[in-house]
Amino acid sequence: QVQLVESGGGLVQAGGSLSLSCVGFGRTFSTYAMGWFRQAPGKEREFLGATIKSGSSTYYADSVKGRFTISRDNAKNTVYLQMNSLKPEDTALYYCARGLASWYGEYDYWGQGTQVTVSS
Repeated sequence: QVQLVESGGGLVQAGGSLSLSCVGFGRTFSTYAMGWFRQAPGKEREFLGATIKSGSSTYYADSVKGRFTISRDNAKNTVYLQMNSLKPEDTALYYCARGLASWYGEYDYWGQGTQVTVSS
């Protein structure tokens, strides 16, 4: 059984920073790519970025490139999303997910999400 638990969300002013964490419970965390997504009310879920299983490569959506950074610590079964220069349009529910076969394919397990609210 795989369980992903996000934390670190909250309320921040525009221009501020937040760091999200996602802990994976299961013995195979280090063998999967991990991705971050978000969904704002009334909008479709948006891919933000992902890291391969070793963490040596990361990929980002254009909307967050240069502001968000993904990293992982396989010894702690944790993947991180560092968010800088936050904007009100970054307000959303943020999810981590496990890549089934790769970072660019299907994601099979999802966390419950953590809310990020950016005030103007």
